Amino acid sequence: ILTTRERPEFRRELLDIGFSQMSAGSSVGVGGYAKRNKVDERGLEEKPQFNLADHRKPIEVIKDLVRNGYIPSYCTACYREGRTGDRFMPLAKSGQIANFCLPNALLTFEEYLADYADEELKEMGQNLIDEEIRNIPSEAQRAKALEYLRRIRQGERDLRF
Repeated sequence: ILTTRERPEFRRELLDIGFSQMSAGSSVGVGGYAKRNKVDERGLEEKPQFNLADHRKPIEVIKDLVRNGYIPSYCTACYREGRTGDRFMPLAKSGQIANFCLPNALLTFEEYLADYADEELKEMGQNLIDEEIRNIPSEAQRAKALEYLRRIRQGERDLRF
């Protein structure tokens, strides 16, 4: 996992060579997340355990990912569907996991766009989703993903493959 301890430029380089997870908006002080509200209300300062090099807000990190052609994903479907260990490995080794990972990434990103994105990110994200949906290998999975995206846009949540 790429942490916010690394510079944004270095994080981009590591994504380009295959790193697939990164944090954003981290609070690194002991009790930092609990104190976050107190900082706003009382002016208390957080004492970090280490220094951050990437101070961007999560939405800025997400926009950067999209600009560079990456799909921000909040997917936990395999874990939630029990596709772990010996059930996961055959899908990964055969490449069939792409029929799960890509659609699930698009679905979770669609939910994020609907619930949290500003207008700029919504437009950027929709364009990326429209491009990437074509890359789902299975025609049946692609059709199902399009249906799920429609349902998410109508307010439904937690759809997954």
